[in-house]
Amino acid sequence: MKIIRFHATPEGESRFQEIEVPIDQPRPNSSGAVLLQSNAWPSPGVRFVELPAGLDQPWHPAPARQIVMVLAGVVEVETTDGQKRRAGAGQAFIADDLTGRGHSTRVIDGPARVMFVELPDGFDVTRWSA
Repeated sequence: MKIIRFHATPEGESRFQEIEVPIDQPRPNSSGAVLLQSNAWPSPGVRFVELPAGLDQPWHPAPARQIVMVLAGVVEVETTDGQKRRAGAGQAFIADDLTGRGHSTRVIDGPARVMFVELPDGFDVTRWSA
């Protein structure tokens, strides 16, 4: 499964990176089927948020390292090099630009409902990278 990560560069800018999350851990269920799943990790916090229609949030760093899962609507993120990526229902970003100028966020189709899943301290998101 691919997730788009945006992160800070040493120069204080932000960039996108595609992360491959392996879904390769087998787990049998009660009916005998084998489900494939990713590795699990503990989360310090999970929140559901509604972003209003027309939200145009200027440059800001992420408040925490977190996965942002779009549940409804369409959210667009822009990095400082001018690249833009959109995510709709069922798609996710990894917000990982805690320093520097950050990113901008827009609600393209909204309101948008999102789930924020904080990553624990020391979590190495790049271990998923293909």
